[in-house]
Amino acid sequence: MYNRISIVGGSGSGKSTLCDVLSKELNLPAIHLDGINFKENWIQIDKEERDKIISNKSSEDKWIIDGNYNKTLKERFDKADLIIWLDYSTSAQLKGVLKRFIKTHNKERAEIPGCKERLDFTFLKYVITYNKKKRPTIVDNLKNIPKEKVLIFKKQKDLNKWLKEFTHNDKIFMHKNRKD
Repeated sequence: MYNRISIVGGSGSGKSTLCDVLSKELNLPAIHLDGINFKENWIQIDKEERDKIISNKSSEDKWIIDGNYNKTLKERFDKADLIIWLDYSTSAQLKGVLKRFIKTHNKERAEIPGCKERLDFTFLKYVITYNKKKRPTIVDNLKNIPKEKVLIFKKQKDLNKWLKEFTHNDKIFMHKNRKD
């Protein structure tokens, strides 16, 4: 069984949701990197402090960590028993971000205490350019990782199919409104 799972992918791909689902199913602590990076009202902590906290968390025996944060990515990949990459298209990421915004606008994000859901031009630009600018870092960091340690999903329906098989739970879905 897996004790350390790293979940990566673009914004809106469902990393935090998958982290929470697997945390519950596998009884492993969920660690949301955005929750480490941001204090109340989206105030970022010092990057060195953040990376130190992430390194300490990834040194623990059991975890599911969701988030990219490139400085500690290789370290987490090396320590993980399983890496799940939600490698979705830009349009799928935008759709996920917009869906989340509509559903939770101005409500506090459970995985980022003190931060209410928001959407601005800077964030949209980040999402739109993610696959071009940030995706290559994940590709590079996966180069020396054994293939059997990595699951790559290109579509939500494939992730849902795997989740059902992995958990032996026919009722499990990443998005409750969806019928796959």
